[in-house]
Amino acid sequence: MTLKELQKQVLQLPMSDRWELVKTVLESIQQESISASKKGNLSRLRGIAKGANTSSDENINGDYAIYLT
Repeated sequence: MTLKELQKQVLQLPMSDRWELVKTVLESIQQESISASKKGNLSRLRGIAKGANTSSDENINGDYAIYLT
């Protein structure tokens, strides 16, 4: 069934059925939008806890000593 055929059939429905269809379609779009935004938010956080570079214990101890002084 093409989009045009579907549109034609929908317009033949009673108004109450068309409103119910609109409600159902909007709810499905909202659910997909929420899912997509959650995935997008998580993908932006990927690697946030990873350090910029790996330091040896000596460098970490030296940096900490400098911080304390």
